[in-house]
Amino acid sequence: MPLTRLTVENYRCFSQRQDLEIRPLTVVLGKNNFGKSALVRAPRVMSTGIRNDSPLPLDLSLLGEEPPDFVDLVHGHLEHGNITVGLEFAADIQPLRLEATVQNIDEWHTQVVSRWLLEAGDGSFSLDWLDSEDHADGDERPYRFAGPGPLNGEQVMVRFEGLLPFISGQLDVELMLFRDIIRLEFDQIRYLGPFRTRPGRTGRLSAKPPGRDGDIGRDAASLLIYDHVRRGGRLITKINEYIDGHLPGWELDVVPKYSAYAVGLRSKTERTLWVNLTDAGTGVAQVLPILVGRALDELDPPKRPILEIVEEPELHLHPSAQAELADLYLVAIERTKVRFLIETHSETFLLRLRRRVAEGRLHPDRLALYFVEKNGKGAVAHRIAVDPLGNVDYWPQGVFAEDFEETRALTLAQLDRQDDNAG
Repeated sequence: MPLTRLTVENYRCFSQRQDLEIRPLTVVLGKNNFGKSALVRAPRVMSTGIRNDSPLPLDLSLLGEEPPDFVDLVHGHLEHGNITVGLEFAADIQPLRLEATVQNIDEWHTQVVSRWLLEAGDGSFSLDWLDSEDHADGDERPYRFAGPGPLNGEQVMVRFEGLLPFISGQLDVELMLFRDIIRLEFDQIRYLGPFRTRPGRTGRLSAKPPGRDGDIGRDAASLLIYDHVRRGGRLITKINEYIDGHLPGWELDVVPKYSAYAVGLRSKTERTLWVNLTDAGTGVAQVLPILVGRALDELDPPKRPILEIVEEPELHLHPSAQAELADLYLVAIERTKVRFLIETHSETFLLRLRRRVAEGRLHPDRLALYFVEKNGKGAVAHRIAVDPLGNVDYWPQGVFAEDFEETRALTLAQLDRQDDNAG
């Protein structure tokens, strides 16, 4: 398990330090606008500082269309503020922990790594920026180094590529190994947001296979069309195994439409009956990218660790389907190297996970639950421990209590009406 923990401080709505342990299945819940999305998206933000050669500590342009400005990441949106990010790895050689504070320099229109710390086993290296106008425009800036060797306490000139430092001389030779490990061990990040693109009425066959790690919410139909024409429909067959029993009497199918193709549902009993996915239920269209992703990973398991961020996978699904979706993710963590960081509002999804723990089908060490709530200083992520019987040591007050409260109110209203009628 490469990435085992991430840390944020002064980030978005989190003014205090937050540590999020990454398990094969990490689930974040909470009320709206409390910071869940900001927390689950943090690995994407951190990835912009690991696998690039940009002089910016975080190259937010890599996040795609309409990326946030750095100040948007700072708690309170302070123009001269900073954020702290941390990554912890279970590397093969020795555990590593990287932590960096990124300072916005408004008058320079850029950001600088103001403090950098690397802990490797029993040793540590740190760099503290020596603020100087003389190096405002240069790639190299002066830092105070602390660590083993004759340069301890000395000033060194450092060039950063993202969050990783480069220092001239022998010291850089020592750091080079750790840089390579961090870049290698940092998971490939996938992201599936809450607004999945609905498939078009038709689509064309692409000249080459659509990218697996792009926007699968947008490319799901293209992947299915390519699979149908070029690969014998094995992807569609696997997806139909997933949906068998949840869409009684129907199966996913791709048909030619003039010079293009269309994705839809075909009746198993009336083979001439076919419905374009555009005209099917919203829930089917919203869950399709999830099913495509799981089928792709099962048919061609990734060779390197993947962390897939999924926001609200349960959108527009019936509660029974939400429970089955939880099982789908459990199968995925057993059969592939993909791990999941999921934001959800679904009580059914969570209850299914707890049930599988109680049944012994999911070890509690493979699951991490967090509840995001607010206190007087901002948002906090509260870890919810799950024991081997599926019991939890903490449950947020007022969350998922709606069913009970509505049933209680209904009963009271019925009793009142009966009393009125009796009178």
